[in-house]
Amino acid sequence: MPVTTPRVCVIIAARNAARTIPAAIASALREAEVAEVVVVDDASTDDTQDVARAADDGSGRLSVIRLDVNRGPSFARNAAIKASKSPFLSILDADDFFLEGRFRRLFASLDWDFAADNIMLIRDDASTDLAKLAAPPFAADPEFLDFERFVDGNISRRRVRRGELGFLKPVISRAFLDRHGLSYDENLRLGEDYELYARAVACGARFKIIKSCGYGAIVRADSLSGRHKTQDLKRLADADLALLAINNLPERAKAALRRHERHVRNKYRLRNFLDVKAERGIASAAAYAFASQSNLIPIVSGVAADKLDALFRRTGIAAEQQVPPMRFLMAATNAAKE
Repeated sequence: MPVTTPRVCVIIAARNAARTIPAAIASALREAEVAEVVVVDDASTDDTQDVARAADDGSGRLSVIRLDVNRGPSFARNAAIKASKSPFLSILDADDFFLEGRFRRLFASLDWDFAADNIMLIRDDASTDLAKLAAPPFAADPEFLDFERFVDGNISRRRVRRGELGFLKPVISRAFLDRHGLSYDENLRLGEDYELYARAVACGARFKIIKSCGYGAIVRADSLSGRHKTQDLKRLADADLALLAINNLPERAKAALRRHERHVRNKYRLRNFLDVKAERGIASAAAYAFASQSNLIPIVSGVAADKLDALFRRTGIAAEQQVPPMRFLMAATNAAKE
């Protein structure tokens, strides 16, 4: 590998990913800038570990770590960071893949600490040949995210296709993480990317985004990232409170964090209400809802919104919100038309 070629470690935290991980590993090993691929098998109950080892291309870049106890993606990623040496880190989910030439575009300049590109979101379809997928030639249109925009960009809205900025998968400077003592919060199994990115930007990270596309994500109903427990929402809301304690955070940044914390906390309150109803009955659920106004308002509005969504689905009003075969996380312009 030429001395001038950036050296990237691709980190893949995997659990029960035997079906998808070969394509993920192959897409990483295809890239010339990739010096290491570290797979952490997070106590899978299938043959993820053996399938991952079988995907080795013989270049000596692939290593597989097996955890005997499921510890979650944050712990797995931190373990991979500690086990690797490359100056740049890139997270790849076990059911996703890189598009060819991704790192060449991201390393076109080095004026960043985090650099992310657009994401192609593809509906799960067994007939899709991932090796033949290519993104349109979007213009890069580079820009830098500030703290307020990033945090506000992680507040989802009903009946709007999800596009939270926490879904981004940036290349990360190891030197920046080391300098500021940053790592993934191992208490989180939901929003761990969001928390790390927000903390990094609060520490002064130059977070660059380009609209050209180099990351492919398969949208699956059974994806690990699509499943979370009620307590995971509470932990994420609590993480916002911890971020509020960062020294010298501007008031506008604090206001954004409070908005995000309220958004997540309200989702937790609604989910907890539904859990209590299922486990202990409507009387206990009602007691929880009426215990405080901060519980009651999001629960009533959330239940009403759920009922409205169900009505829309039955009447076909929400048909336009069905998942399309392919879309992109960020709006972009076609470079060929400029």
